[in-house]
Amino acid sequence: MQPVEIYTSPLCGFCHMAKRLLSKKGVTFSEIDVFADPSRKPEMIQRANGGRTVPQIFIGETHVGGCDDLMDLERGGKLDALLADT
Repeated sequence: MQPVEIYTSPLCGFCHMAKRLLSKKGVTFSEIDVFADPSRKPEMIQRANGGRTVPQIFIGETHVGGCDDLMDLERGGKLDALLADT
């Protein structure tokens, strides 16, 4: 399985939804809380090509985007393939 990283904030409902979906699928992920560690936010913005909102989700080297993007991949049947080892 590809490594998954999520930049989050504890008060973000979309962050919780994205983490719930991944957990339901049995995906282990690394969470980077930009609220608790604001020094990581510039890193997130750079990696996300300017994305400033949370969550910002990365699967392997692929920037998925936010929660809506993750849900779109799931609805389209493309999330499992992206998560799978390549």
